[in-house]
Amino acid sequence: MPITTKTGVEKFIEDSAAPKLLDGSARIWQRKLCYYPFPKQQRFHYSGAKYRLFGGAAGPGKSKALMMEAIVRANEHPGVNTLLLRRTFPELEASLLQYFRRDIPRELYRSYNDSKHVVTWFNESTTQFGYSRSESDIYQYQGAEYLFIGIDELTMFTLAQWQFLTSRNRCPVSGARPNMAGATNPGNIGHAWVKSLWIDKQAAAGMDSPGKYDPGDYDFIPARLCDNPIYAADVNYLKSLDALPENLRRAFLEGDWTVFAGQYFDNFNTALHVSRPEEIQFEPWWARWISIDWGFEHPAAVYWHTAAPRVGESAGGELGIGAAACRTVTYREFTGQHMSPRELAAAILDHSVDEKISAVYLSPDAFARHTDHETIADQIGNMFVAFGLPRPVPADNDRVGGWMLMYQMLEAEEWLITSNCVELIRTLPNLVRDNVRVEDIAKIDGDDSADAARYGLKSRHSRVAAGDAPYEQRLAARVTSGDPTIRAIQARKAQLAEHDHSSPIHFARRQR
Repeated sequence: MPITTKTGVEKFIEDSAAPKLLDGSARIWQRKLCYYPFPKQQRFHYSGAKYRLFGGAAGPGKSKALMMEAIVRANEHPGVNTLLLRRTFPELEASLLQYFRRDIPRELYRSYNDSKHVVTWFNESTTQFGYSRSESDIYQYQGAEYLFIGIDELTMFTLAQWQFLTSRNRCPVSGARPNMAGATNPGNIGHAWVKSLWIDKQAAAGMDSPGKYDPGDYDFIPARLCDNPIYAADVNYLKSLDALPENLRRAFLEGDWTVFAGQYFDNFNTALHVSRPEEIQFEPWWARWISIDWGFEHPAAVYWHTAAPRVGESAGGELGIGAAACRTVTYREFTGQHMSPRELAAAILDHSVDEKISAVYLSPDAFARHTDHETIADQIGNMFVAFGLPRPVPADNDRVGGWMLMYQMLEAEEWLITSNCVELIRTLPNLVRDNVRVEDIAKIDGDDSADAARYGLKSRHSRVAAGDAPYEQRLAARVTSGDPTIRAIQARKAQLAEHDHSSPIHFARRQR
């Protein structure tokens, strides 16, 4: 952002009702830097939160504010360090470094090391410009101490990188107040955890100690293009943003955190795809199956699914059921962390009492990993068989094919999720495309529920495609009455006609 004159931006500040929030040494540096912050930038600088997030849309001056914050903090106390980060060096070069070279007068600092990208100020404090292209690059800052850490485009970073940097945010200087800040648009690989911490005000999936999360430490300062007087009246720029595809327009122009660039399931709509469990009349003859994503350090996720005949208008105007019109309903969720295979199996059994489960699909890695002399799959399977559940089989782990199937099923309204599946409903909108393999979804902390659901949908679809006839669809073709009693009779006759090879499962009660 170019340096502006007092007749431009400062006049805007003076004409506004925003209080003058920068004072003391910060006020002096504001004049030295010819930096006259907009009201939203002032609010960002004034916030006393330990962790601040600024922005949400394109164009409000968030990167400039982040850089100025680092400079002012470095000059408040002698001998301290501040750090500014982007994910890659080209991004750093095109933004923060460019702003520094263009906007900071040479007479204000002692030296600048062009190879290390470190500014040394006259009070011996430093401001370092860095990047962390790979996950492990973040450890180059191990051992350092920074009074202030500013991360531009925070959603390009992972939760693990953020958590590591919080350990570097410290300063031994008396009276100094270590803090961190991020500036970002919605989207990218870090969207979910950033949204959780600052927008939803809850611990993010994958946090080491979620119980220690304090929402009071986090302050979100939302800002949009209209908050920047330089761009607010730029008709051409506004026109360009308004012409973007819907998800990009809502993210960059409106700062909408519910939809964003790179979002995979941009067709997920709670009004269409989520229903309360009590609104569904479950029938005992509907086929049911379970899918499991095994995890110990990462949460294990379990989902129960059923194939429900879709009800629609018949030619005569009465409710009827199409011959092959079944909708998959994901109707129950269980997640647990630090559970042994047998503990997880016991929990699944407790949630499956008096249900006829036709198949259990388990993440393939569980068939190779051991926690004792038996594999994880064997430990779970042995308990299942003892109490009437089928032994698990390896789930279809075709990631690209699975995500595409889920997308297509949502598009065709062939997949319904009940509202008690809280983690799945929370996770689906936050999944983003992988930057390298765009057909795939990028791995993020907390995606266990999506993986477990994918196992259930893709494995069932593969079974049908392989010629294992869709039993539930054949039943649907025979159960056509709207009367519950007649429907039950039709269902029983259909079962007998099909010569169903599996008998109803009556679960034994486990000894507690």
